[in-house]
Amino acid sequence: MKGVPPEAALAQQRRQTITGAPIHYRIQHHTRFRYSHAVTEGFMEVRLQPISDEQQQCHTFQLVVQPQARVMAYQDFMGNLVHHFNIPGRHDQLLMMTDTVVACHRHVPLPSALTSRSWQALSSANLTVAFWDYLAPSHFARPTAALLGMVQEIGLERRMDPLTLLRWLNTAVYEYFDYTPQSTQVDSPIDEALTNRQGVCQDFAHIMIALVRQVQIPCRYVSGYLFHRDDKDRSLEDASHAWVEAWLPELGWVGFDPTNNLIAEERHIRVAVGRDYADVPPTRGVFRGDAESELDVGVWVDRMDQPVVHTGEILETIEWHAPNPPEDQQQQQQQQ
Repeated sequence: MKGVPPEAALAQQRRQTITGAPIHYRIQHHTRFRYSHAVTEGFMEVRLQPISDEQQQCHTFQLVVQPQARVMAYQDFMGNLVHHFNIPGRHDQLLMMTDTVVACHRHVPLPSALTSRSWQALSSANLTVAFWDYLAPSHFARPTAALLGMVQEIGLERRMDPLTLLRWLNTAVYEYFDYTPQSTQVDSPIDEALTNRQGVCQDFAHIMIALVRQVQIPCRYVSGYLFHRDDKDRSLEDASHAWVEAWLPELGWVGFDPTNNLIAEERHIRVAVGRDYADVPPTRGVFRGDAESELDVGVWVDRMDQPVVHTGEILETIEWHAPNPPEDQQQQQQQQ
């Protein structure tokens, strides 16, 4: 079988969507950094605008920054839209607020299984260079001793057909771990979740990516949001979400949500894709100054044709007083 061209594999070839009226969602995402001392020359990258393709379309996206800054944008090497800005003046907190409307299409149901030739199409000889990043170990998704122990424990190997195997693996990861908020940090290695058998959606995604790559199926990390339909979803409602996409012959990229044991559908709103979280953090920045930072995040996802009454705040109001400058800065001010 011939290899798949990169542009078809990574950009165009996704699961078909059902024609008809899409579902519209409104997303509000507020991020606040507070600093123990005033900082200067802050630079920030923001990956919060949902992807627009044949599966979903971002109709409006507004990013408001306080203190005010000129916001610019570029497309990264994975095709994600990245907004960025810098704040040269002194500031003791930074607030970013996004307001987004996105339309998501209903998906065609997956087949019950793939053909017997699917494993042949997934052999390294038939996959182009476009897939290499999604087959190789990455920063957070790598085959550690603890991960290989899980491989043996659950009996992961190339069997069944690829789609059936991924369905089984999605459920296996879901059942293997407890979902425990704040049990890990954004930079925690997968061994922490593997050892304690608990984690958050980011851990579930990284572990499943590493497992899928063990059977040589291209797999990537997806950051975004999940619209919570009922109390059956384990993930937190007022938060961003993470899941995975695996590339399958005849289907293209298919999403799996091991946190909630779901096939990703129109409730999953895709913001960015990468090898793992290191490629697609919602915010990433640096600043000049000797200060500790504290992060607060608030998220609200609302289905626009069936709005949910939301009486609370997106981000809790905090009485915030500007910190005193460090002692050396006070002395400099007195000498001027």
